[in-house]
Amino acid sequence: MLSKKQITELKGQLDNRLLELRSEIKQELLTFDNEQYNQTAGQVHDIGDDSLVDFLIDINLAVINRHIQEVKDIEAALLKISEGNYGQCSDCDAPIKYLRLEAQPTATRCIKCQAEHEQSLHDTEAKYS
Repeated sequence: MLSKKQITELKGQLDNRLLELRSEIKQELLTFDNEQYNQTAGQVHDIGDDSLVDFLIDINLAVINRHIQEVKDIEAALLKISEGNYGQCSDCDAPIKYLRLEAQPTATRCIKCQAEHEQSLHDTEAKYS
């Protein structure tokens, strides 16, 4: 079970990361808009140019999507803190160790259940490969 001090520290980590992410997302969207405009404004394009622009757009969108997913994970963790069930494994209900949460404050599974989850994903991927 996490102490109030540990929860406060982890909440601080989550709050700080959330602020960082929001700033990064805002900056990436502004940069993305400027790059997209500069790459397309007044230029003659060929298929190669279009492919490169599409590739760069996909990379930028992937980074933004990854950040948005992290924001969702942080908001879910903050909700769990407010509800009083933060730090419990979503699979087995066992407490998630503080050191794991300190390293990954958005963790929803204990180490054992996370390893089983990842193995299950790996097995599924191997089955369909």
